[in-house]
Amino acid sequence: MRITQGQFSYLPELTDEEISAQVQYALDREWPLSIEYTDDPHPRNTYWEMHDLPMFDLKDAAGVVKEINEARKQHPEHYIRVNAYDATLSRQTVAMSYIVQRPSEEPGFRLERTEDSNRQIRYTTHAYVTDVPTGQRYKQNQQ
Repeated sequence: MRITQGQFSYLPELTDEEISAQVQYALDREWPLSIEYTDDPHPRNTYWEMHDLPMFDLKDAAGVVKEINEARKQHPEHYIRVNAYDATLSRQTVAMSYIVQRPSEEPGFRLERTEDSNRQIRYTTHAYVTDVPTGQRYKQNQQ
């Protein structure tokens, strides 16, 4: 199962050149960038861990790509995404967000159905990865 979150999620994986082009697109619009990672990509998990501080005042994509590669080295079996923020409306708004790395195996989700009062049916999703404690997820792939 392939997680589809953010821009470009239905396309094949972006190459480093394509990532660099997207980063430069954001920098040309003066959008600050940040890099985040997680081992729990549940759709409601919007708060991923920040790899480093957001990158302000950059003009060249090479600095951001260098940080992306550093995040890949530090978190080889995690999801890593790049966010670009547009502050033109005087608030922090995500203008772009896309995944630049995935773990070698994506366990996926299951749909859980429960019946409630008055025969109401409720559905929730359960990420298989959450069956393993944080910090130990994807460890079997790191060996």
